[in-house]
Amino acid sequence: MSDWREHPLFAGLPESALAKLEAAARRLHVPAGTPIVREGEPGDGLYVLEEGTVQIGCSHSAGPGRVLATLGPQAIFGEMAVVEEGPRSAAVTACTDAVVWFVPREAVLELMHEHPEFALRLLRELSRRLREFNRVHLEQTLQMERLALVGRFARTIIHDLKGPLNVLQLAAELGLAPQADPARREEALQRIRRQVERITDSIQEILLFTEGGSGTETMVPMVYADFLAPVLDELRAEVALRGACLRWTTANWPRRRVRLQPRRLRRVVQNLVQNACDMLPPGGQIEMRLSDNGRCVVTEVHDNGPGVAPEIRDRLFEPFVTHGKRQGTGLGLSICKRIVEDHGGAISAGCSPLGGALFRFTLPWAGT
Repeated sequence: MSDWREHPLFAGLPESALAKLEAAARRLHVPAGTPIVREGEPGDGLYVLEEGTVQIGCSHSAGPGRVLATLGPQAIFGEMAVVEEGPRSAAVTACTDAVVWFVPREAVLELMHEHPEFALRLLRELSRRLREFNRVHLEQTLQMERLALVGRFARTIIHDLKGPLNVLQLAAELGLAPQADPARREEALQRIRRQVERITDSIQEILLFTEGGSGTETMVPMVYADFLAPVLDELRAEVALRGACLRWTTANWPRRRVRLQPRRLRRVVQNLVQNACDMLPPGGQIEMRLSDNGRCVVTEVHDNGPGVAPEIRDRLFEPFVTHGKRQGTGLGLSICKRIVEDHGGAISAGCSPLGGALFRFTLPWAGT
């Protein structure tokens, strides 16, 4: 340095100490892009930047390294390894042509022993640097979590759209076939409209879930069996496209009235049936059962798939908890739980007598 007295770290030291420092230090010219220290190397000394800028970064096992800081003139680096007598915890590379002074570790330790005020300044600089690194690390971690969250929501939307898009494609092919008569074309058109509504409802429900709301749809009192049967009729073709079979028998269904939001509750039934399809082998079976426990109407979705793993059962309805599904995001069941609870009911998972999973949710009678 042109004058060590002007640097905040060394200001106030006796002339004899500054003379020793200058005698021990070496001035280095470093071209842009050149590593000055490498991560993992022995901490052999302290560096003082006289001209130019340098970048501090560390490697990352899961991908590209992280930039921790960019330093300018009068900055010091390498102090951590000197103080703790360990290897370099980060790499330093010249961003521009730079001039740095290297002070060997022995000279730094001698200054610390002989001049406590210098040791205190060095520790203060170390503390400040650690706080800055921690801030940068937190910001980068939060950014990565935000991106991961966006990815999960995107997968949720894609996963939920696959079913209705398959039905849309089938309906379009049937309705546009040259041999299709007017009745078949009208049926295809109605099916397409229902699937478009379903896609819209799915996206709206995801947005409601992220906002923590229950929507503005009015609670309508109606016979629950009359609501459920058409929903299952719509799902039958989709389940068949995926190589499974959806079965139900309305003969013994209770005729209780419940208060419900039809669009949102339809989402619950669709999610549970889709989840069962995701886990079933070709030829798998899904069975819907409806009963009355004296206070609530009880809906059960049974399947003969592999079932719910015991280690995940208690956390199955938490956001982003999933198990055994390559495309699973763990958000669908959380949305189901929110909707059922908004209706005053409860949802649970267990083992079905068919050998697979059982999902059960309750809805209180209207007026109770």
